[in-house]
Amino acid sequence: MPENQNKKTIKTFALASFLNDMGSDMIYPIWPLFVTTVLGANMAILGFIDGLGIAIVSISQALSGYISDMTKKRKIFIWFGYLLGSISRVGYAFSTAWPHLIPFKVLDRFGKIRGAPRDAIVADISKEHERGKNFGLLRAMDHLGATVGILITIAIFTIVGYRTLFLIAAIPSLISVFLIYHYIKEPKTSNIKLHKGMTLKNITPNFRIFMISSITFALSSFSYSFLLIYAKEFGYALAFIPVLYLIFTLTASITSIPFGRLSDTIGRKKVMAVSYLLWALVCLTLITTSTKTAILFAFILYGLHIGALEPVQKTFVSELSTKKYRASSLGTFQMLIGLSALPSSVIAGLLWDRISIFAPFYFSLALTIAAIILLSFVKQKN
Repeated sequence: MPENQNKKTIKTFALASFLNDMGSDMIYPIWPLFVTTVLGANMAILGFIDGLGIAIVSISQALSGYISDMTKKRKIFIWFGYLLGSISRVGYAFSTAWPHLIPFKVLDRFGKIRGAPRDAIVADISKEHERGKNFGLLRAMDHLGATVGILITIAIFTIVGYRTLFLIAAIPSLISVFLIYHYIKEPKTSNIKLHKGMTLKNITPNFRIFMISSITFALSSFSYSFLLIYAKEFGYALAFIPVLYLIFTLTASITSIPFGRLSDTIGRKKVMAVSYLLWALVCLTLITTSTKTAILFAFILYGLHIGALEPVQKTFVSELSTKKYRASSLGTFQMLIGLSALPSSVIAGLLWDRISIFAPFYFSLALTIAAIILLSFVKQKN
């Protein structure tokens, strides 16, 4: 693609990401409260629903990445994924019991079929010295959209309530569908031939070590919902919970581009290690003290962790994988991470309910240390 078209593509993706996450994050700050207080689920069920959602994300990205590489088609996965996210929020609005949420959660998270094909396009059209910056831009727009969505929730939630808010949240993703469908140009190819997809033989030993490290960390990294419920248990008023969500989202938004650029300068591996250490600090903070100030500090650390992890992790995967199988590699990686997230949140919920509120953080801290050790064996380049 021409350079101008490449820049237009990145900007369109950024705007679509902003809008979609604005809609998503109108829901996320109140999601654990809706599930537990309105629909009556316990922490184990909340962990199961959240973990299931992440697992579905991963499976959908693996499938879309594999099929996208085979057919050399990317765009259809992206706009259709946004459409599914919008439809699911309408379903949430009409759910009257927690089991009703499950099919809509699956639909919502299956909308992530857009992830691997979009990331493959971004990786392909980016030069190496700006790849981290471009992925950082997308994550920054994700988080900026989330910030706006949270502010909307804070402003209107007490007026409109849960269900009307869910319906309103469906609108921004519909606009994202329009943007992708009309403004993203996919190169036309004639006589397309399906080629064999990625297999385990295409994964280098170095990439395999990185995946094991990432899976270990994913097993430790349970849903953000636990942090919000933790804050409520230790004295934060219900009305202030969305503000805590806003704090970590805004922190992630502000730091995504700087962390992406830092990885362009000092390497992906070092920034990945920093992100793991930041999560370890979150766990240590909440284990050692439960004051409101400490909890607020933990949410800032969590935002820094997300800001470092998300753009750099995808950049690292795109560079450790073979270019021919880039979408498949990104999708497979996300699948493995998400499948690990399901037991992570379920285990965290069980530890919370049956042992203590602190038990999930001890478990997570131990696995995070193991992930850091494994990461030390990964080489920066294949």
